[in-house]
Amino acid sequence: MMAPSRARRRRVASPRPRHARFSGIVQMDEDTHYNKVEDVVGSHVEDAVTFWAQSISRNKDIMKIGCSLSEVCPHANSVFGNLDPKKIYGGLFSEDKCWYRCKVLKVISDEKGRTFLGSLIFEKEIKMRIKATYQDGTVIAQAEYGTVDIGEEVAKKGFAEKCKLTSSTNICEEKKSDPGPLVLRNLKGPIPLWGHRSNQSAFSRPKGRLSGRPTLDLKNENDAGNHVTFPKESLTVGDFNLPSNVSLAKIKQDQKLIEENEKLKTEKEILLESCKALESKVEQTAQELQQEKATTMDLTKHLESTLKTRVGTRMKNLAAKVELLKEIRRVNISIRFGNDLSDAIQVLDEECFTIPASLNELEIIWTEYNMAQEKIKTCQNVNEGNILIAKRNEVQQKLYMAVEVFILEVDELPLNKRLKTLQDLSASLEAVYGQANEGTNSEEILKKFYDWKCDKREEFTSVRSETEVSLQRLMAWFQSTLKAFDLSVEESLTFEDTIGNIDEILEKTESSICKELEISLVEQGDADKEIILNTYSQVLQKIHSEERLIATVQSKYKHSIEFKKQIIECLNNSPNLDHLLSIKKTLKSLKARLRWKLVEKNNLEESDDDHDGSEIEKIKQEITQLRKSVFQEIYREQEEYEKLNSLVQKWFPELPLLHPEIGLLKYMNSGGLLTMSLERDLLDAEPMKELSSKRPLVCSEINGQIILLKGYSVDVDTEARVIQRAATYHRAWREAKEESGLLPLIFLFLCKSDPMAYLMVPYYPRANLSAVQASMPLTSEEALKVMKGVAQGLHTLHKADIIHGSLHQNNVFALNRERGIIGDFDFTKSVSQRTSVNMMVGDLNLISPELKMGKPASPSSDLYAYGCLLLWLSVQNQEFETNEDGIPKVDQFHLDDNVKSLLCSLICCRSSMTAEQVLNAECFLLPKGKSPPNPEKDTEYTQCKEEEELKMENLDKYKGNTRSGEANFD
Repeated sequence: MMAPSRARRRRVASPRPRHARFSGIVQMDEDTHYNKVEDVVGSHVEDAVTFWAQSISRNKDIMKIGCSLSEVCPHANSVFGNLDPKKIYGGLFSEDKCWYRCKVLKVISDEKGRTFLGSLIFEKEIKMRIKATYQDGTVIAQAEYGTVDIGEEVAKKGFAEKCKLTSSTNICEEKKSDPGPLVLRNLKGPIPLWGHRSNQSAFSRPKGRLSGRPTLDLKNENDAGNHVTFPKESLTVGDFNLPSNVSLAKIKQDQKLIEENEKLKTEKEILLESCKALESKVEQTAQELQQEKATTMDLTKHLESTLKTRVGTRMKNLAAKVELLKEIRRVNISIRFGNDLSDAIQVLDEECFTIPASLNELEIIWTEYNMAQEKIKTCQNVNEGNILIAKRNEVQQKLYMAVEVFILEVDELPLNKRLKTLQDLSASLEAVYGQANEGTNSEEILKKFYDWKCDKREEFTSVRSETEVSLQRLMAWFQSTLKAFDLSVEESLTFEDTIGNIDEILEKTESSICKELEISLVEQGDADKEIILNTYSQVLQKIHSEERLIATVQSKYKHSIEFKKQIIECLNNSPNLDHLLSIKKTLKSLKARLRWKLVEKNNLEESDDDHDGSEIEKIKQEITQLRKSVFQEIYREQEEYEKLNSLVQKWFPELPLLHPEIGLLKYMNSGGLLTMSLERDLLDAEPMKELSSKRPLVCSEINGQIILLKGYSVDVDTEARVIQRAATYHRAWREAKEESGLLPLIFLFLCKSDPMAYLMVPYYPRANLSAVQASMPLTSEEALKVMKGVAQGLHTLHKADIIHGSLHQNNVFALNRERGIIGDFDFTKSVSQRTSVNMMVGDLNLISPELKMGKPASPSSDLYAYGCLLLWLSVQNQEFETNEDGIPKVDQFHLDDNVKSLLCSLICCRSSMTAEQVLNAECFLLPKGKSPPNPEKDTEYTQCKEEEELKMENLDKYKGNTRSGEANFD
């Protein structure tokens, strides 16, 4: 409930009354609700004696009404300046944050009274005792908060005065006098509490004055829910009983005294707080002093206990330090000051190896000699070649003499001894300092090192000297003090000064020893370490530079010795071609005999006469023996060619020019693959149409090895290209041979009667991946072993700038199911021609996406085909899913993580991976456990091998049995 008070200082112009009387309008009901206690909550203070409150029981209802009103409450602008009493305003009270519909009744300026009353009632549960009710709705009540009488407190502060109640006819007092009742206004209905607004800041309770001063007139408000006010005519001067001796000056003086009293009370409170703080600080300081006192007492007791053993403890500690110093001095601490580095620098400077004077002259003549050799190698005319050979011989004589001088000079040099010294020096320094920093060679570093070393050495020498002097003084004191404690000495001695000086001597000795120990034991600073490490790097660079120089001289020396040895043989004996010509003559005879025997055998087999089978068998044995002899001579011819090739490369480049009849240049251009002594009709070859329908392909046996003979149709232009491509492939194979991962080429020869070139390669029956997977698929471990060999083959080819271009399952072989090699390709075709063929493995296309787009073949396209083959071997017969570009989806298969990672790099991501990186992939590096033996598969494989051997013994039978098992051979 909320009601304004009528006892207000600024309601009348006369002095404030002590008692408020309202004649004829006071109603003293004897109803039971008077003096009844009601619980309310203070919500808003209007002035020093008027406040608003609401019943606790009506809290929820009023909140509901407030929420409803807040939804329809109009938004209005803020009001500034003087307010119009005739207008209706919407006000948002700051105390309860609720909206009200109101008129201006009065303008209140008594802010101190309002603040004080607000501190007593705002949002506090108050006990209300209603004393009386006026006819206009004014309620006289006594308000209490706990034990505090609110009216009494307001009166004490001077913001209001006590009033007496009146009866309906006369002015009378209550039966029980209550101090400080408040005048409240009763409301017929609950005061609406309008809900919070989003623009609360735009509405504020108007503060201002009407006509420059507070107004006295109040208007009745007839609207429901508004304040009920006094009628204007009911407020007269005669209604109040005012004391005559009260003046306005007195009131002002009282007000001033009240304010000063409040100020003094505030200062008193501040002084009391300061006093309490000081008392707390004094108490804390006393506790700290008590703790310090206890600590000091403990320290005093400790000092008293240790003072008894002070001399013994000090001497014991000093003796321990001296013992440690002895041990340090026994250990070599020269490393700490770079003595080993300075010794190394001295060794490098004193016995530094220099280049022999004859080496420069030798290098000049070697360059001149090599140029003469190159001119002979490129010469095409015999006459011009003879002139170049004569000049070369002159330079050769000069070179021989320079070599002799160089050898004699080097023989006198202690190269091995010096190299051993450098190696030992390098090893000892590396053992101490570890890895050296790379840096430029600078003499400034060595100069800085010498300056630093001199300073450190001087400092260390000074400290050590000081230590020794201090120890000598201590020993002298002990010796002089012995007499003072020797009872056998009769003379009276005075040692007061000497004995009293012991403290100083001990202090000096301890200081010196500790200083030397610090220098010897404490870790060096960063600046010292940097100087030592930089010097160490410079020393190592000098050592390695001299080692390289010695190695160069030794290499030149070795080469010179070999040159001297070989040149003497060459000068005395020119290259002898007789042995090669003899081999060729023998070959010609053997081939003639072989042809005659072949004709004789054919005649016997075709004649109608019945001949003894033993005669034909005898001729066949002779033919076999002759073939064996022919190939033996061909191998000897190849060995002789290789010797001559070595001589041409080193000493006699003129041999192909001077002796074109031996065909040495063709042998050299083919990388030793081409032979002129082999012919197609000398072989007992059987056509292998089931292996290839593209070109003539025959199978034969040479010296127990089954070979395939691949024929290529050539003309004048393509013959040179076939030889060149085959030679490049053959040279790449010869670099590593069995470790190359490539199918070896045995011979290349040309047919004399037909435009055909024949290439002889080993034959591995049913060893290509297509046949292996059709008969007995490789296990995952076997597949990785095979594909590692294939990766090695691609690495060999790519290192030689060869693009295979046609890698597929028919020209990749799994030898013994554990070694993979790559078969040769069609040497009549270029790379682009080889990649134009559509290659498939199952439903998987081996052509890379860039090749489909018309881009040239590259190592990456070879590796794409390799990745597809690896995927095909890994998933066996599972179906493939591909994207729009035909690239298979690797993620659909459950594979080893390392294998899947490699496949993604080769197929999906198409990273710039090389064949060498494939070789180093995790799936090839990790050790793989051998798969458990499968007797059935082993038996099957053995049977297949035996069948192949039987088939090769009888080629006719072999053709019938292998047609269904072999794929086309490229």
